[in-house]
Amino acid sequence: MNIGIGEIHTVLPDRLVPVGALPEVELLGHDEAKFVADSGIRTVGVFDDTDNGGLATRACRELLDRGAGAPDVLMMVGPRAPDVLLGSDVCRVQAETGLASAFAFTVDGLGCTGSSAAWALARDLLLADPARRSVLITHASLPTGADRVRHPVTVIGDGAYAMTVVRGGRPVLKAHRMETDGAFHDLFTVDYKQAPWYEWREVCASPDRYLFELAMNSRLRLDRMVDEVLAEAGLDKGKVAATLMQNVTASAYSFYATLLGLDIHPVCGGHLADYGHLGAMDVALNLQRLIDSGDVAGGDHVLVLNNSPVAAWAVTLWEI
Repeated sequence: MNIGIGEIHTVLPDRLVPVGALPEVELLGHDEAKFVADSGIRTVGVFDDTDNGGLATRACRELLDRGAGAPDVLMMVGPRAPDVLLGSDVCRVQAETGLASAFAFTVDGLGCTGSSAAWALARDLLLADPARRSVLITHASLPTGADRVRHPVTVIGDGAYAMTVVRGGRPVLKAHRMETDGAFHDLFTVDYKQAPWYEWREVCASPDRYLFELAMNSRLRLDRMVDEVLAEAGLDKGKVAATLMQNVTASAYSFYATLLGLDIHPVCGGHLADYGHLGAMDVALNLQRLIDSGDVAGGDHVLVLNNSPVAAWAVTLWEI
């Protein structure tokens, strides 16, 4: 039986803050300020007084209230910073959603690519045990500390999603590839032990290495991985109805469209402009809104690219 998506539910703030009004923007240097201005992000969504566990719980509750059955597995894609050390954010979500019978665990260390890894792992868990019927995946996007500007990467917005991967679901997961490269594991760090959370600052060890070496690595890998995924499904690029990716900067869409010869669907740019970068939530939001838009129909194929500066890469082919 085909394995695919049961439902996707997203939670986004009503309050949209212009990027120029963020407190840290007036303290930025010339290069950082230009980066923000050129990022393609006009506003970011902001929730007041919430945390990762609470936001993910809300997304899961609202999905379950819409009739999604109790899952066999609850999988949380790790946030940028956990709410607690030694405790378990995902087990908090389990407790607050009343999913006592589900096995709960976190997929972590992959950044934005965590969602793509999670839905592939969900498919594998269902294939491995015929008794399992459903896997619930959730993630919450909040900044690591007080600052939302991540130079030279993006600007962070708030949000959360929950989705189910089920037997007989649509879209169907047709093919998938994912890879990591540990050489970039310490490219970005936050020295959280030496300062309170409101003083946490993300440090990029080498902006040039991010902008050039990692970009070239991503170019080579994603080009090959797209070819492998399409070959597995017996398709060529002309049969791809839409291509989605995570929302980091507007220039990233042009980079990958030129590289792959596949246009990035404008739903991505719209979400980037309005909500900023939502971490591992981006691809789930983009896929949900693409389906709802009516731009794709049953039987169409959608390619989803995802990568992060960890570094991790994923390519997934869905059949609507």
